[in-house]
Amino acid sequence: MTILVTGAAGFVGSNLTETLLKQGEKVVALDNFNDYYSPQRKQKNIAGFIDHPNLRFYEQDFCDAEAVQRIFAQHQPQAVAHLGAYGGVRYSIGRANLYTQVNFVGTVNLLEAARNSGSQNFVFASTSSVYGNTEQIPFVETDPCNQPLAPYPASKKACEVMGYTYYNLHKLNFTALRFFSVYGPRGRPDMMPFMVTDRIVKSETIKLFDAGQMKRDWTYVDDIVSGIIAALERPLGYEIINLGRGEPVLMADFVEIIEEVAGKKAILETPPAPASEPKITCANIDKARRLLDYNPQTPVVEGLNKLWQWYCTSVMD
Repeated sequence: MTILVTGAAGFVGSNLTETLLKQGEKVVALDNFNDYYSPQRKQKNIAGFIDHPNLRFYEQDFCDAEAVQRIFAQHQPQAVAHLGAYGGVRYSIGRANLYTQVNFVGTVNLLEAARNSGSQNFVFASTSSVYGNTEQIPFVETDPCNQPLAPYPASKKACEVMGYTYYNLHKLNFTALRFFSVYGPRGRPDMMPFMVTDRIVKSETIKLFDAGQMKRDWTYVDDIVSGIIAALERPLGYEIINLGRGEPVLMADFVEIIEEVAGKKAILETPPAPASEPKITCANIDKARRLLDYNPQTPVVEGLNKLWQWYCTSVMD
């Protein structure tokens, strides 16, 4: 099967692309290496597989609709894993135009190209942030999610809705996977697991909102990748599916685990949480288990040890 992956040099995208290649799939990969974070970091992410014979890599912005159409027409991918986006809840505040253009309009470009080229399955990376401050715990896919707290989750919700339109009108299978607090090797420098690790090592201050009394459903990247691949292999019509662990961790405890792994104490500030931050994220993963045979394998302590090993070999060297 030929699979097109966007954001292929990023955190989840590079891990997915590498795994697909190891499984013998043909991958058409897109990434525009923007400067949201270091392009050199992204180049390093793909260095180990960039010369793989089953990979065709394009340095391409999917906001360029004509270029996207050409790539789809040339390669005719059977399935699409759309992971590319501007991420970050707090960074999106005040940047609604940017997030609308890249995350929403860019996604429509890809949906159009998939429709025109006859792609059979479109898997979209959504986010647990669409749930906002829901009172329904654990988060379940039937929640209407109509009150996102920032432009980033609002843009992802809009893509989920547009995905249904393409399924309804064009019978394009569309699965939106709502990722819950992904972490692991190649993690983005703006995401908390990397940031805490890096600042502990450098003896820099860490902001821990509400004194670490918030909870997040941390999910190791290999488990997320397994869920994406299962969705790529299963055209399901139109579905929205949570990918998490269902075991939220107190942020204070999360930081303590990293302190133990790194062998060094964190320097903490504990301001109140901003309005963009929910108190808890917690995935109900019953649907993922049923439809995707999803079964997360990596507990947080093990996952953070793997993150630390990667950090020591790839960031500190």
